[in-house]
Amino acid sequence: MSGGIQRPLSRIRVKDLRLRTFVGFNDEEQRKRQDVVVNLRIDYDALAAARGDVVDQALDYKTITKQIIAHIEDNRFLLLEKLVNDLVELIMAHTAVQYAEVEVDKPHALRFADSVSLTMTAQRD
Repeated sequence: MSGGIQRPLSRIRVKDLRLRTFVGFNDEEQRKRQDVVVNLRIDYDALAAARGDVVDQALDYKTITKQIIAHIEDNRFLLLEKLVNDLVELIMAHTAVQYAEVEVDKPHALRFADSVSLTMTAQRD
């Protein structure tokens, strides 16, 4: 770090975004929308926005969330892996994002479990 202070990253979390989509490859999963629960972690450099109280310098998490909602509701997914990867890529398309973590739960996917979830992450070099 050569004596300097590294700029702090801020963390945005979107918790328990509840949506419905087609996810899975068996017949019933292909016919009926299922609940999914999305949790996001997005890290970015918010220092300029925080110091100046400037809206245009903040990450627009509302826009990102709307993109996620549209993507989930307007598509079909055979695999949870595909759905989660798509969301990570969608978030990372915003150049201010330094790190993204997406977890999607599929409630009642297994008989004796509350849910099955998959998490993926990405970060800039």
